[in-house]
Amino acid sequence: MTVAQTFTQVSPPRPLFDLPVYDLTWPDALALVNELTAQPAAHAHISFLNANNANIMFGDPEYRAILGQHMVLPDGIGIDIASLVLSGHRFSANLNGTDFVPAMLTYIEKSQRVGLIGGQAHVLSAAAERFRRHSPWHQFIEISDGFFDKADCGAVIAKIERSNLDILLIGLGTPLQEKWIDRNIRQDHARLVIGVGALFDFVSGNVARAPSWVRRLRGEWVYRLWLEPRRLWRRYLLGNPTFLWSVLRYRLGSRAAATPVATGQLPVEAPDKPQPR
Repeated sequence: MTVAQTFTQVSPPRPLFDLPVYDLTWPDALALVNELTAQPAAHAHISFLNANNANIMFGDPEYRAILGQHMVLPDGIGIDIASLVLSGHRFSANLNGTDFVPAMLTYIEKSQRVGLIGGQAHVLSAAAERFRRHSPWHQFIEISDGFFDKADCGAVIAKIERSNLDILLIGLGTPLQEKWIDRNIRQDHARLVIGVGALFDFVSGNVARAPSWVRRLRGEWVYRLWLEPRRLWRRYLLGNPTFLWSVLRYRLGSRAAATPVATGQLPVEAPDKPQPR
């Protein structure tokens, strides 16, 4: 029995929008990734589901299918609201990637080789340096920034193969990063592969995080909207009502995909700089 199967028995994934989402406490989630990195034959892909990613999933069958093969963790107050409405229970913890990955690196005591892909080159380098100061017992390898040819990425894959990684963090924006992982990453590339979205922008300091009291109130999305209204207004001011409408439809028994808003397709989650080509 694999580590993931063992944890599935202890804390079964909760179906949300017909997608299994792990309901783990912080200690259990950190123990799980620690066990995964400790087993040579282990291999798992971790993704995070928030309201924006759910909106994308409703209109992208390929992305939904890929998430169905990953260990999906709940991210944000929107997912908690959906779970409460649809199942009567909140998730045990808000396991958003921005907090989870640094906590994971602190929790794992054995030295790991951690590969980083995504973001602008200077952001990636700054994030790697911050990670080195945060958990100096790990080795952080800058594989590539996010501006490589996704259809012709042999050089990037070759560097992954040479790097002998334990953990691979990929920040290409959702759903691009999940699709790229699905098409290119093999079991021998790393034991743990995580799609991290805009994490490198936050870790590097390129994008400021909300004050701690705002994060405790689960209001970081409001802070981000306040900082970048022109870039994020569609995601939050149109995306949030669309997400809540989808929750209502599921609550009433509909399993149809969410109808795109009148102004067009909702934006995908992207790093806080232009989307990698």
